[in-house]
Amino acid sequence: MPGSRITALGHYQPSRVLTNDDLAGMVDTSDAWIRRRTGIATRRIAADTESVADMAAAAAAKALAASGLDPSEIGLVTVATCTAVDRCPSTAAQVAGRLGIPSAVAYDLNNGCAGFCTALASADHSVRAGAARHALVIGAEKMSAVTDWTDRSTCVLLGDGAGAAVVSAADEEGIGPVVWGSDPTRADAVRLVDDWHPHFAQEGQTVFRWATGELPAVAREACRRAGLAPAGLAGVVTHQANLRIIESVARQLDLPEGVVVAQDVVDSGNTSAASVPLALAKLTERGELPSGGPVLLLSFGGGLSWAGQVVTCP
Repeated sequence: MPGSRITALGHYQPSRVLTNDDLAGMVDTSDAWIRRRTGIATRRIAADTESVADMAAAAAAKALAASGLDPSEIGLVTVATCTAVDRCPSTAAQVAGRLGIPSAVAYDLNNGCAGFCTALASADHSVRAGAARHALVIGAEKMSAVTDWTDRSTCVLLGDGAGAAVVSAADEEGIGPVVWGSDPTRADAVRLVDDWHPHFAQEGQTVFRWATGELPAVAREACRRAGLAPAGLAGVVTHQANLRIIESVARQLDLPEGVVVAQDVVDSGNTSAASVPLALAKLTERGELPSGGPVLLLSFGGGLSWAGQVVTCP
C-alpha cells in the first residue's frame, strides 16, 4: 500500500465581517465579554444567496489550481459539512460538477466539527488502498444559517467558510495514522436542534471540560502513531472552537517555543468542519509553517466525536 500526502491547500471566506461590536447591537453582550470567554474578535458571514456548495467549490478550485492537476485526475471528492441544505445531489457532487471533474466518486460526510479530519483519514485510506490516486477533501460550513441570533451564548461563536486539501498517492507516508472515536454518552453536547428551525446548540461547559481534559491524550497518541513526540512538531492546528481550549491543549502538550499554534478562531470564529483546513491553508499561504514540517491536526465536535492525525505540510 502506498502512502499519501497533502499536496495543495485552498480556502475561502465570505466578504462580510461581523464584529463583536456588531453583535453587541443585536444581543446583550460586549466585545470584552466575547473576547474574555472565547477569544473571538470577528467572524465572516455568508450572503443569503451564498451556499455551502459555493464556498466549498471556491476553496476546492484554489487547492486544485495549486496542485497543478487536471480535474480529470481527481478520483474522489468528499465534503465534510453539517450545514448543507441539499441532501441529493451531495455537495461533493455539485463541487465536482462545477470544477469539471468528470468521474470521481463524490460524497458528503457529516461528523460535525470533527468532519474534516475524519474525511481526510477516509481519503488517505482510499488512496492507500488504490481506490483513487488523487482526492479532494473539503470542509465547508454555513453556520450562520443555523445560528439562533437571539441566543448570546452561541451566536457570538459561529462563522462561515471553507478549506480544501488535495491528497495524492506518495512513496512515503505524509498523513499519519488517524486517532478517532466518539463518546455517545455525550452525543447531545454539540448538536443541531431541529424543533422549529435548524439551529446550533451546545452544552458549553461539558464541551470545554471534555476538550481540555481529553484532547491532549488524543494529541499525544496521534503523535506516537506518527513516530514523533509533540516537541518535534512544527505546528498544531486544532478545531477552532474557543481560544481558551486551544491554549489549554497547547500548554498541556509542553510545546517548545517556535511551534506554531493556529489561532484563526480570533478572526474567523467557529466554522465547524471548515475550521481545521481553513486555519491550515491560511498558515501555509502566509509561510508560517515550514514545507515538509510535521503538523498535528486535531478536531472534535458533535457526537461527541474526535479525529486527529499528523500530516506533512505541503
